[in-house]
Amino acid sequence: MRSVRMRILVTLLVLAVVGIGGWQLLPSQENKNRTITVGTTDAVTDLDPAGAYDAGSWALFSNVFQSLLTFDPGGVTPVPDAARSCAFQGSDLKTYRCVLRSGITFPGGRRMTAEDVKYSFDRVKKINSDVGPASLFATLGSVTADDATTVTFHLTSPDATWPLKVATGAGSIVDKDTYPANALRTGTSVDGTGPYTLTSYTKDEKAELAPNGHYVGYLGGTGRPVELRYYTDSAKLDSAWKAKQVDVATRTLSPGVLAQLNPSDPNERVTESDSSETRNLYLNTRAGSPLHDVRVRRAMAWLVNREQLSATVYQGTVDPLYSLIPTGITGHATSFFDDYPTQSVAKARALLTQAGVSLPVRFTFGYGIGHGAGAEEAAQLTKQLEAGGLFQVDVKGYEWTDFQKRWAAGKMDAWAVGWVADYPDPDTFGAALVGSGSTMSTGYSNKVVDHLIQDSRQYADRSETVGDFKGIQADVAQDVPLIPLWQRKEYVVSTEDVGGGQYLDDGTGVFRLWRLNWI
Repeated sequence: MRSVRMRILVTLLVLAVVGIGGWQLLPSQENKNRTITVGTTDAVTDLDPAGAYDAGSWALFSNVFQSLLTFDPGGVTPVPDAARSCAFQGSDLKTYRCVLRSGITFPGGRRMTAEDVKYSFDRVKKINSDVGPASLFATLGSVTADDATTVTFHLTSPDATWPLKVATGAGSIVDKDTYPANALRTGTSVDGTGPYTLTSYTKDEKAELAPNGHYVGYLGGTGRPVELRYYTDSAKLDSAWKAKQVDVATRTLSPGVLAQLNPSDPNERVTESDSSETRNLYLNTRAGSPLHDVRVRRAMAWLVNREQLSATVYQGTVDPLYSLIPTGITGHATSFFDDYPTQSVAKARALLTQAGVSLPVRFTFGYGIGHGAGAEEAAQLTKQLEAGGLFQVDVKGYEWTDFQKRWAAGKMDAWAVGWVADYPDPDTFGAALVGSGSTMSTGYSNKVVDHLIQDSRQYADRSETVGDFKGIQADVAQDVPLIPLWQRKEYVVSTEDVGGGQYLDDGTGVFRLWRLNWI
C-alpha cells in the first residue's frame, strides 16, 4: 500500500517569520492542551483488534493500543515498543521471542504480562472474525508465555515477515481480564496501553483522545489532545475542511478538492507524497459466479482503461497500476500491461466466444459508499466493461461494514476495494490478496502462487524475494482474480498553525496522531 520509503514530493509550507525570536515559534501554553481535530472518511468497523482489518480501525488502534513492535517514520524494520527486545531464535525463522518492557499498565492499573500478549494473539485466531485480521497469523502455530515478561511465538513454517505482522494492528495487546476469549468485546470503551486513551467514542461520528500519562514504550512522549471526526463521504469532509471545522484533513478529500490544493497558499499546509496504497477490482472466481471461467475474467482485463479512469474520475491524483505490487515496493512488475497492453473489445469478444457464454455476460458489481470517488469510479468502470455489448453490469453501493461482510461471504461477482498495506513489504500484497483463503475472499486458489508466497518468507534479506513475487504477479495476470486499477498519491492538508501532518500516514501502517502539534 505504501512505498517502502516514503518520498515527500511537496515539502511542507512553513510560515516565514522575520525578525522574531525562535522561542516564539514554539507552542504557547494555551495551545499545548488545545485539541487538534482531524477529519477522515475512513470508518472504524470495530473497537476490538480481533474484529477489524481496515485502515480506519487500525489508524485508531495505532494510538490507543500497543503492539510489541512498531515502526520509525518511513522505516522498514520494526523497533521495540511494548517489548524491550525481540529476535528470532536460531536460523530457521520459526521461533520468535520477545521480552516485555517493565512498568506497562492497563487503564485498570494491572501490569501487562506475557500472558496478556499470548492471550491477545490466541483470541485473534480463536475468534477468527470474518472481517478480522486472523489471516495475518496463518504461520502462527502457538504462543507460550515463558515467564511474566517473556513470550515466544512458534511458527509452522519459516516466516521472515513475522516481526512485521507483530507490529501491525493485529498485534495490539489487550487486557486479558477485560476482553472475552471467544467473542468480540462490545461497547465503546478501550483498555489499551498506547500513547492515547480513548475518552469518548460515538460510532461514525467522532473519537476523542487524551494523552496517556502512563504510557511506557518506544515513543519519547505523547502528543496533543486529538479529536478524530468521521465523515460518511468525501463531500462531507470537503465541506468540513472548507468551513474550518477540522484542523487536519486526510483520507480522503475528493479528487476535485485534491486537484486544486495549492502548497503556496499561506493559509494551509499541504503534503503530497508517494504512497503504495492500491485499488483493485476483485472478481469472484467461485463456481456459480458468471466470472468463474478464467476467459471471462481475462476478457474483463482487456476492457479496463486505467489511464482514462485516473485522468477523469481522479483528475490525476492517482497513477494507473498494472500489477499486484505497486511501484516503489520490492518485486514490482507490470504484468497486466505485458498481458493486456491496450483496451481491446475485439480480444475480449474472442475470449468470450471461446468460453461459449451468452452475451452480454451479466454480473453484480459492488462498492463502498462514501469511500473516495466510489460511485463515480463504478460508473466509469461500468461504461468501460459494457463496451461492445459484451457485459451487463448491475452496480450497487453498500455501507462500509455491510460491504465488507458481503465480499467476505462471496455475495458479489465483482467489487472495488482500496488496499492499505499492513507493513512495508511485498508480502502484504501476497497471501492477503491472492493466497488461498485470502482476505478479499475471491475464492481464488493457485498452488504455485501459494508456494511462491511461502517460499518468499524464508528470506531475511527481502531483496532476495524479487523472483518469487514476479512469479506471483505473472500468474495473477493470467488467472485474473483481480484487476489492478490505480496507486494512490497520499495527501494531508492542515491549517497553517498545525505541523506534523507528513508523519500521519507514511507507509508503515502506523497513524501517528502524536506527531501533530500546534506551531
